[in-house]
Amino acid sequence: MAEYLVNIKFIWPESVTQEERLDLRNRERAHAATLVEKGHLVRMWRVPGRKENWGLWRARDTTELHDVLTSLPVWPYMDLQVYPMARHPVDPLRDEV
Repeated sequence: MAEYLVNIKFIWPESVTQEERLDLRNRERAHAATLVEKGHLVRMWRVPGRKENWGLWRARDTTELHDVLTSLPVWPYMDLQVYPMARHPVDPLRDEV
């Protein structure tokens, strides 16, 4: 599986109510747990004070990653940047991946 560093910024239009956001957040967390079980979502970090996060994701290829990311309930409200990652010879965990 290839690894990708993904930056997700959330853009909430005013038309999305607080109740809808809460529902989306709950569905997102449940779906994320499934993606963890499947090995796609490896790590996730919040950016303090922002509606943004960074995550380490795994997929066979960019097409599968696209399918995984677009399956997220909040996909329509996300601005994504995806960075494919390559192994580095001095990575202390290189033999564990």
